[in-house]
Amino acid sequence: MNTILITGGAGFIGANFLPYFLKTNVGTKIINLDNLTYAGDLTYLKEIENNIDYTFVKGDICDRDFVEALFEKYNFNGVIHFAAESHVDNSITNPGAFIQTNIVGTFNLLEVAKKTWLEAPNQPKKGFENARFHHISTDEVFGSLPETGLFTETTSYAPNSPYSASKASSDFLVRSYFHTYGLNVVTTNCSNNYGPKQHDEKLIPTIIRKAISGENIPIYGDGKNIRDWLYVLDHCKGIALVFTEGRSGETYNIGGNNERNNLYIATKICEILDGLVPKKNSYKEQITFVSDRPGHDLRYAIDATKIEIELGWKANENFETGIVKTIQWYLTKYQK
Repeated sequence: MNTILITGGAGFIGANFLPYFLKTNVGTKIINLDNLTYAGDLTYLKEIENNIDYTFVKGDICDRDFVEALFEKYNFNGVIHFAAESHVDNSITNPGAFIQTNIVGTFNLLEVAKKTWLEAPNQPKKGFENARFHHISTDEVFGSLPETGLFTETTSYAPNSPYSASKASSDFLVRSYFHTYGLNVVTTNCSNNYGPKQHDEKLIPTIIRKAISGENIPIYGDGKNIRDWLYVLDHCKGIALVFTEGRSGETYNIGGNNERNNLYIATKICEILDGLVPKKNSYKEQITFVSDRPGHDLRYAIDATKIEIELGWKANENFETGIVKTIQWYLTKYQK
């Protein structure tokens, strides 16, 4: 029987991943470990709370003793590690929380997995021959791109915020446990996710929320910063593929091939809202430019060729289809 630890499953991506993974891997036992900080919300997991294969446990990955006790209780033979502090603005004002969760927390998980799964370097214990640690990361570790080019799995790291620096550190820790100890690891670096269940602080939920409440829609700088947008369910499908079929020790980039700048995002959302919930004036009149964020990277864009060729993954949503689904979900939430 497979028993997998999912960390951070009450967060945005985890709360989308868990229902998908349970549906497509019936019989696999899932333990969802989440500390329920401000970004975690169990109401997004109502659909699976009575699933016999699902258990929620509240706890902190920074608590080494707690993590060890959890591994001893459940004998996990897989870890999918979502748990992270992830908001760049918060990392600028409070970097310490990012160092603790993203670096120390990841280290604790790796150490306990190594202790549980390996007799010695490159010698798995009986019953744990296929145990795997999947680390979820971000394209922000690569820094900023000019107007052309794409991030690949071999792009040099150049993080520019405390958030991306902490994620880069955790990526390197995961890599080191493969090369030093032979721990079966895979890493995925994704582009900007969007879709249902994202925290209100993020760009797209903020635009929708501010628009329908009649407030100014804040856009950093001149709005020309570009991100590659990935619909969250497409990301979840890629994660599941890499966890089950990816090559040990490898990194896979997952991107939506949907480059859009922030001003386009805001304008597009306003245009869709003009059609769905029209008012006297266009929502676009609420768009307001504010002072840019310190160290704001110009452009991110992912080359997902490796996962497409090796594992057959392909994004089902383009931005124009995914954003409509996203807006409709948030309208249901905000207009209750």
